[in-house]
Amino acid sequence: MAKSNDTTRNKSSAANPQDNTPPNAQHVWLAGLGAMAKAQEQGSKAIEALLNDGLNFQRKSQAEAQQRLQEATERLSHIASDFGQQTTGRVDKLEHLFEDRVAKALHRLGMPSLLDMQMLNDRVAQLEAQLAALQTKAAPKTAATAKTAPGQTVPAKPQAARAAKRPKKTA
Repeated sequence: MAKSNDTTRNKSSAANPQDNTPPNAQHVWLAGLGAMAKAQEQGSKAIEALLNDGLNFQRKSQAEAQQRLQEATERLSHIASDFGQQTTGRVDKLEHLFEDRVAKALHRLGMPSLLDMQMLNDRVAQLEAQLAALQTKAAPKTAATAKTAPGQTVPAKPQAARAAKRPKKTA
């Protein structure tokens, strides 16, 4: 019988709108709807604020990352430069040592050095110049007179021209 009294009481309260005290479940439901309305109203503002905060944070993070990357790049380029200078110095020393040993070995075999070859080339060029100068001085004297007999001179060019004009004998 207790059940019937409870059900009749619920029916009478639901049917009677004059009763101003809503039940607890209805309070929760209405509170939820109110929270939903406020969330919709303030949600777009909250989302915009979160987006702005997120963008600001992203920009700061990217700027910080750029700065760190630049610092790391500068450090690595400095280290690479130092390493390159050390390596270049060592390679130069090794190259010089190799050249010296090869030069000594060639000297022992009697091969002339590059300096010796340059000196010889210069000397040959000097001798060729002297020879050309002597030939130009002697050329006018020999071309002007060709001796056929003692005391007689005949121009050299007409003789060569006469020899070229003679008909060849055919057998």
